[in-house]
Amino acid sequence: MEPRKDLLDIASLSLEEIEFVLKTAGPFKELFTKSIKKVPPLRGKTVLTLFYEPSTRTRSSFEIAAKRVSADVTNFTVGSSSVVKGESVLDTIDTLQAMKCDYVVVRHAAAGVPNMISKHTKASVVNAGDGFHAHPTQALLDAFTLRETFGDLAGKKILIVGDILHSRVARSVGQICEKLGMEIGVLGPGSLIPQARPKFMRKFYTYDEALGWKPDAIYLLRVQLERQNDQFFPSLNEYHKIYGLTEERFRQVEGEGTWVLHPGPVNRGVELGDDVMTYERTLINQQVENGIAVRMAVLYWLQPETN
Repeated sequence: MEPRKDLLDIASLSLEEIEFVLKTAGPFKELFTKSIKKVPPLRGKTVLTLFYEPSTRTRSSFEIAAKRVSADVTNFTVGSSSVVKGESVLDTIDTLQAMKCDYVVVRHAAAGVPNMISKHTKASVVNAGDGFHAHPTQALLDAFTLRETFGDLAGKKILIVGDILHSRVARSVGQICEKLGMEIGVLGPGSLIPQARPKFMRKFYTYDEALGWKPDAIYLLRVQLERQNDQFFPSLNEYHKIYGLTEERFRQVEGEGTWVLHPGPVNRGVELGDDVMTYERTLINQQVENGIAVRMAVLYWLQPETN
């Protein structure tokens, strides 16, 4: 597989490229879940994490992944940098470019910022989430998790529940699942389901209708109040009653043997109840573990331009 410089979204990836990352992640996971915690492919390389938005899981996952392929890691803390004094993104990149970093992992509230950065640096840029646009490594780790669970994904059904409108995860996960042959359904408040969604996203209006479709997996999205300038539903309590995996719905899901995913962090009592977290077919912790393996594979695959 030919390396590429940047990973900015799922839409631009070929099926061959997706398959390469998923297949490469397998041996990496096998290594670090055994006794070997570090391998040498990125020895001497530097990975910079540049997060303009708060993050715990994604940032720490990239940091652990980078260290496990023997890269050095520098965390750029925006809150204590010249950004707070008005420094532009490109000025920041020019400064960091002078430090000769090889990889830049970027999260930003504005869609398109990682793409812009990629055009102004020789370093490989990895999009760790930009606005409502894309979150490619989340989609790759979810696809890897689904592959571990089901094997061939062709013909399998996944129901994505929640705030589709503001979710970069929903967009990227929907795209990768469609490329891998899955059927995709969406469910959520009408105000949070975009009218201009892709044709492969089948809209459901109630949980009963969606569960009658017999999904193989349910992907619960976090309610992102921080991205909602307007109120899209009456209250979190009402959201849980109508769109959450309540105890009653969970019993139905459990009876069907349906698998459950969530990108985290989980809002208990909103997207799901406590029982779901201990359900034997809940894949949330597996997603976290697989995130490290997939991000190791991504860093291994990408190739920076020569500084």
